[in-house]
Amino acid sequence: MSRMPALLATVALIALSGTPTLAADPTAATAAQARAPSSAAVRATYDRMDALSRSVFWASEQQADPTDAVAGVKLAQALRELGRYDQAAEAAQATLTLQPNNLDALLELGRAHIARGQAFYGVAPLEQARDLAPRDWRPYSLLGVAYEQVRRTDDARAAWNQALALSPDNPDVLTNAATAALTHGDAPGAETLLRRAVAQPTASAKVRQNLAMVLGLQGKMGEAEQILRRELPPEQAERNLQWLRSRSTGGAATSGGGAATDTARTWNSLQGG
Repeated sequence: MSRMPALLATVALIALSGTPTLAADPTAATAAQARAPSSAAVRATYDRMDALSRSVFWASEQQADPTDAVAGVKLAQALRELGRYDQAAEAAQATLTLQPNNLDALLELGRAHIARGQAFYGVAPLEQARDLAPRDWRPYSLLGVAYEQVRRTDDARAAWNQALALSPDNPDVLTNAATAALTHGDAPGAETLLRRAVAQPTASAKVRQNLAMVLGLQGKMGEAEQILRRELPPEQAERNLQWLRSRSTGGAATSGGGAATDTARTWNSLQGG
């Protein structure tokens, strides 16, 4: 068992077991319930840590105060980044049970359902988020991903266009649209969108790595290698290059088959929106 499930299981067992000694000690129980949330400085420190550390920390914060919506959303995000998509959805839904119109929880629930391959169930919360914040680009960007996953292609395109109208040339929106293009076998279209994305000052390293992936899948290994060696440690760059060399056969990126779909699914295109 990995560290995180073990820690969470321990927390759950302590919370549910209730030994006679603890039950007979109301002072200890009251003290546990009254534990104040961590300071803003401590929370900020954990926000910079890896997903596993954040998941344990935010689970503890939520246990101390089950009504802490920030902890609930942060826990859902960390669980999603760990690949624990079902638990991420449950954490976001628990927050929405207490605060049905919490925008961040709605967005995180949509992300979790998309990540678990069940975007149909993410559409409703994302549409609710869109209606609550019609000037926020994030619900539209995520709705584009959800619509694309359930094959509502025209709706996906309209959602991304609206996201870009609200946040012109947003690299996260462009990356999501590029992912869809690659899934449909349009690697040149994905390349165009990603080149537009990486030209933005706010483009992340992940966006540049996505461009390298698309270039490599089209056999443009020289430029792909330059990007990856700038963005990644040597060992990781070499692994990515080996992966690309095994797939840069021309048809793998343009046939619209399993290779393109699998590639698109590996992209972490949901961080910003």
